[in-house]
Amino acid sequence: MFRAGSFVATRVDPVDDEQIQPNGVDLTLDDVLEQVEPGRVGTDGKTVGERESVETDDGVFCLDRGGYILQYAETIAIPEEHVGFLYPRSTLMRNSCMLNTAVWDAGYEGRGEGLLQVHHPIRLERGARVAQLVLSSADHDDVYDGTYQGERTEE
Repeated sequence: MFRAGSFVATRVDPVDDEQIQPNGVDLTLDDVLEQVEPGRVGTDGKTVGERESVETDDGVFCLDRGGYILQYAETIAIPEEHVGFLYPRSTLMRNSCMLNTAVWDAGYEGRGEGLLQVHHPIRLERGARVAQLVLSSADHDDVYDGTYQGERTEE
């Protein structure tokens, strides 16, 4: 069962009333990165390729076609007995963009990221609402304790 936006809001910081939706909470854009070096995913480990921040024009990211890493401004804490899913706001899709994310496991805490695929140039303002986090109740054997635990929380 998916939880109400008011419940999700208790797991997002900071959050304001405008971000709280009936079934989730909107996450806002903090930064946009471009990957400039290859990464690696192997059976014995992984590395994330070097990235660089995209410059802004007075707080606006002017993005051409391609793939970009979006970093969210909010810290998320997925509670036990839940799993998180992040979806793009429909305005991104209506502007020929798609946001890809992964499952957010119970116990994850951090300021996550998503992969933005831009199929037609777009301008995104820092602080704009770009995604919606929803939480569903879920059974689990353990809680997340992986590489990305606490990501970007010590800035």
